[in-house]
Amino acid sequence: MTLSPIKTAVVGVGLSGMVFHLPLLAVLPELFEIHTVVERNPRGDGGKARKFGVTPKVVSSIEEALNDPEVELVIIGTPNATHYSFAKAALLAGKHVLVDKPITPTYSQARELLDLANAKNLVLYAFQNRRWDSDFLTVKKLINDGTLGSITEFESHFDRFRTSLRVNWHTSDQPGSGLVYDLGTHLIDQALVLFGRPQTITAFLQNVAGLGDVEDNFTILLHYPSHSQKPHPLTVILRANCLSARNPQFRYSIKGTKGVFTKEGVDIQENQLKANTLPVLDPLFGIEPHDIHGLLEILQPDFTTVKTRRVHLLLHSEQGTYVSLYRNLAVAIRNDERPDVKWEEASTVIQLIELAKQSSMEGRTLEVPV
Repeated sequence: MTLSPIKTAVVGVGLSGMVFHLPLLAVLPELFEIHTVVERNPRGDGGKARKFGVTPKVVSSIEEALNDPEVELVIIGTPNATHYSFAKAALLAGKHVLVDKPITPTYSQARELLDLANAKNLVLYAFQNRRWDSDFLTVKKLINDGTLGSITEFESHFDRFRTSLRVNWHTSDQPGSGLVYDLGTHLIDQALVLFGRPQTITAFLQNVAGLGDVEDNFTILLHYPSHSQKPHPLTVILRANCLSARNPQFRYSIKGTKGVFTKEGVDIQENQLKANTLPVLDPLFGIEPHDIHGLLEILQPDFTTVKTRRVHLLLHSEQGTYVSLYRNLAVAIRNDERPDVKWEEASTVIQLIELAKQSSMEGRTLEVPV
């Protein structure tokens, strides 16, 4: 049985809407119909969405979109401080919801939205697209197939070089602002996917560049003890720095009992979407260039006698596939399948951010509630 495309309203046509949501929805017309776009000052029929070959209905407020009985799914790509109120309004209107990260400024708000979605039997999905980064898919494969052995240290960065402010709401002191809510959500989410909930957390948040009112630099340490299934304790190091002049930027260092994986450079899908020169469904989309493939160092089998002998090889990255998130969202809505990004997991990300802020403020390590 062929299911009709999901009539979708996209709220926000800034970076999120124009770089991620609209172009990725537009290549899946069998799954989604871009029915409505919320845009305050559109120029002509369809507004900015015309760039992607569609001419949706354009409205100036989210209330107009929510009052439309044809709209089934609402995608929220607006400033962080609005995510909770917009998502709640959409759920109360009986719509399925996809929310940009951070899903909410607080953990209690995230849990409230989950309870509301469950009560109304609606899909509530977090836009954690970097689970489909090419390098993260590669890292996930290396860890899950045991190539690196038992992981003892995992270091992951999102560093940039910024000398001026770009978007004021990112750097002003309001709910959900700051670098840990911006890039930290991705790093924490990826760590949770790989290793689950940590036992304790230690964090250091700073404003280094002095350009805004919130942190632009962070180091977060997640601590995992050894146990019967994992003989070695694990330290996860998550970092972001806005004044890193390195090129390409450092991305991963993963140390295990059988080998080490290191990598520079970030996933290319965002830049490809911004450039709009390669079709999203092209076989080359999401394929990293060779110069940023990671380096894999593997100990030889007889490492007890030749302890320093290693095999070095450039490891080809997996293909990045942001479009997979939308395909999964469609089957979650139409076929009632379990979302790949569970709202409970995205809520835990917010919980850990709150604990990171508390840890940094109080200068101590905190237990993570079970």
